[in-house]
Formats: sequence, structure tokens, C-alpha cells
Amino acid sequence: MTAGVREQPRDAGRPRPVARLGPAGWLTALVLLTGVGYRLWLLAHATPPTNSDEATMGLAALHIARGEDFPVWFYGQQYMGTLEAYLAAPVFALAGGPSLVGLRLPTLALYAVFLLLAWRLTLRLTGDRWFGLLVVALLALGSDRIVKNQLIAGGGYPEMNASGVALAVLAVDLASGRPGRRLARWAAWGFLAGLMLWVDPLVLPYVVATGAVLVGFRWRELRGAAGALLGAAAVLGAAPLLLHSLLNGRNPLHAVLAASGANATAGWAERLHGGLLLGPSLGMGFCDPGRCATWQLWWAPALPLLLALGAVTAWRALRPPAPQESAGSAGAAESGVSARVAAAVRLALVLAAVATVGAYTVSSSAGLTPVESSRYLSCLLISLPALLWPVWTVARDGLRQVADGRRGARTTLARSVAVVLLVATVGTAAHATWRAAQTAPATRAAEARHAELVGTLRQLGVRHVRAGYWTCNRLTFASAERVVCAVVDDDLRPGFDRYPAYRREVDEAAAPAWVAPAGSRLADVLDERQRAGNLDLVTIDGWRIYLPR
Repeated sequence: MTAGVREQPRDAGRPRPVARLGPAGWLTALVLLTGVGYRLWLLAHATPPTNSDEATMGLAALHIARGEDFPVWFYGQQYMGTLEAYLAAPVFALAGGPSLVGLRLPTLALYAVFLLLAWRLTLRLTGDRWFGLLVVALLALGSDRIVKNQLIAGGGYPEMNASGVALAVLAVDLASGRPGRRLARWAAWGFLAGLMLWVDPLVLPYVVATGAVLVGFRWRELRGAAGALLGAAAVLGAAPLLLHSLLNGRNPLHAVLAASGANATAGWAERLHGGLLLGPSLGMGFCDPGRCATWQLWWAPALPLLLALGAVTAWRALRPPAPQESAGSAGAAESGVSARVAAAVRLALVLAAVATVGAYTVSSSAGLTPVESSRYLSCLLISLPALLWPVWTVARDGLRQVADGRRGARTTLARSVAVVLLVATVGTAAHATWRAAQTAPATRAAEARHAELVGTLRQLGVRHVRAGYWTCNRLTFASAERVVCAVVDDDLRPGFDRYPAYRREVDEAAAPAWVAPAGSRLADVLDERQRAGNLDLVTIDGWRIYLPR
């Protein structure tokens, strides 16, 4: 297979004119609009389902829009920056109040930026517009896990992929010596790197890998004004983190390690199963909502092979040109440098993917909560062009050899394997997307029931309630804080309140009500109190409201 991927395209790493899109370009634009339109349709159906964590970010955005609070971190913890809240706050201010749609419009915009930059990066690295179409088509699809990462404003995930791809595009331009606004590009790279350090450290492997490319190709330039500007911009991007750490004497790395499961215990068998088998298939969009069928796990053994093949082919293309090649014209020399930069960035993307999978696998989260924590692998989508490029070249060059009459057993086998792999990748992702879309009507109905709950509480004149964690902040956000909730566990003991002011207000209230999902353990406990004559019960579809007598 490697024999078919050693030859590099002459325009690899160099952009083609955008004015003449051609058939591949127009199809790419159509697919891009389809990907955004699919997610807009999901947004209109309140899909994927929201939760109290996303509502917490929404409450932060509401406080920012009102000028009441300007949080650095996600409420209730000392890590994960609140960039999504600051992006949604102007939407709330313009709309006159909070809403789930308003909270997710910025994340939808971030997805559109990610898709557009991923196409641009693919052209920079390969110069192949049809391959760019394939990459955009795959990223336009969206399984349940993928659209959750891209649309839910739960902290970090929607902006990481857009920023990671932007860092790679800037690295290609800067390392290849692309003229025009170079200082602005250096500043942009530094600012994004610092910003992601504040928002979520999961993207750090891509920051380090693309940064290494810049150092390797432009270390002399970095010794001057470019390096100083990059450093200053990085400090500016990470300013919220740095200032908070200096003022409070806290190390956010400790909180990140605790959240990753560093203080928990999980066996290595569970970690390897979650990190190397379930994780890649779920995290890269090949599984049904909440589960992976056995046939959908084929991507798990394919990923290491793609990583190895991508690394080998990129390393071979990265080798310095032969003396007779480097002695040619200035144009040829520039083309050679651009091709080497493209190979270096592809290698960086592969190594960043390896680091991401490795870090996730050694964490206890991979063993304890493999389905939900597979979101930690969302950045792997940034590496998709580097992973599939060798396979694409084998399929493409094999077809060309067949057309030229140079058909051999080795060529036929390599081409067949490559074509099957590409078709299986698109087909599996498309099936997972179809299964995710099927959940939209049920999610919309559940959101309507929750809206009925909020309306009923308002009609009953209820201002203060106690409820479970996954009910409280969602209820408070949906009511724009007209209903304030304090968290209790299933035994009615105080739970984890991310915003302590709500608990203080509820504790000071004369007679708070109780809210529980129908059929929950909390509802069973409250039903006993209701039968004892201490509470009055109001039932609506899916919810139970308990009013004190």
C-alpha cells in the first residue's frame, strides 16, 4: 500500500485559487450547507437533549448579559473556561432573554467555522479538491456523540475543534513562508493557543504539535518580533486563567486531573477497552446513540493502522529533497518547502491524535464512564485529513493505473482495500447520523414536557423548589431565574449546587416546593411524604410537583 502513497502532489501545501470552484468546489459548498442545515434542524427540534450542565453555562451567559457576574470558570469548579457563555451573552441581550436556541447559536457558528477551516486545511495539506469534498462530507455527518460535542454549550468542545483546525491552517501558512500579514498570523496563532489553554486543555496535543512545526521551520523568525508577538498574544488569550491563578493561588491543572479520574480507580482491562475499543468508534462518530453495536467497532482496529500509515507516509515526504532537486529553480525550491511543510503538519496531526488517544486511555474515565467520556476524543476529528490521505491516494492512484492499463495483483488488492475502507467509513458514519436524527422527535417532545413543567410552576405561583441535580439548573435557566432551585439527593439531603446563591435563596424561602421526574427514586421518596399528608401532589406528563401544606 505504501508504494501508492509515496508520490506527493506537486501543489501539496499550496492553496489553489478559490475563485474557480469547479465541480468539486460547488459540491463541497453544497455539502457544507447541508451539514450546517442538518444541525440547524436538530437545533429546531431541541436536539441533542439539554441538561443541567448546559443550563449552567446558560445561566453564566444570562449573568454576563445582565452585568451581574463575569465568571472565569464553569460554575462550581476551577477549570474549563466560560468562553461559550461570553459568546451567548450578546445573543441573550439582543433577544431580550435566555433560550436554548440562543445558547446554541454560537456553537452552531463555531461548527460552521470548523467545517470551512477543515476544508481549507485539507487543500493546504493535499491540494486535492475531491479529497477535500470527502473530508467535508464526513464532517458534515453527525452521530449522537458528534452533535453533542458540537452543539451542546457544556464547556470547551464546540470551540476546541474550530481552534485546533485554525492553529493547523496558520501553522501551514507560517511555516511555508506564505507572504502577507505574517505578524497578524503569528499573533492569531499565539492568541488561539493561549485561549484554548484557558478554555479546555484537551486540545493541547494539537497546540504542541503544530507549535513544533513552527519551531522546526521558522525558528529564526521566532527569535525576533514574531516570537515576541506570539508570546504576548498567548498571554492575552490565557489571561483569565493566569489572572485567576495568581489572585487565588490555585493551580487549575490539579482540578483537571481530578476531573479526568486521576483520583479514581479503574482496572487496566477496563481502561484499554474504553480507550482503544469503544472510545475511538464513539468519539469519531461511528456509533448509535449511547451504544456501539459490534459491527460499528471496526474503526477501533482500523485507527492504529491509519495512524501508522499516516505517520510513515508523512515522514517519508518530510525527508529533505535530493541535491539535484534542491538545485533547481526558485519556484521548484518553494514548492519543495511547501510540500515538506504539508507533510510535517500531517505528521503533527497524527502524533497529536496518538497523544489524545493515549492520554484518554490511561485516564480512569476511559474505564469508569467510557460511553459518556468518549467526548474527550472529540479533537480526533481535526486529524481526519491526515488519517485518510494515504488511503485516498492508494484508491485514487490505483484507479488511475487501471485506467492506464497498468493493472497488477498488488495494485488491485491495495486499491480494493482502500476503496472498501473509505466506503465503510462514510457508510458507518451515515448510518450513525441516521440513527441520531431518529431521536429528534422524542427529544422535542421531552423538551415540550419540560416547558409545560415551567409553565405549571409559574401558574401555581411557585418561586422556590428543591430537586435533583439534573433538574435544578435546567429548570432555573428555562424559567430565566423566575424559579430558583436547590439540589437534593435521592434521600432529600442537600446536593451539589454549582451556584451557591440559589441554595441560600431557597433555604430562606418560607415553603419551597419539590420537583421530581416521574418514576425516579426521588419521586418515590416524596410520594411517601405525600401519602403521609405532608405534601400536595400536582402531576403533569413526565413530572411530579409536590407542594407543602
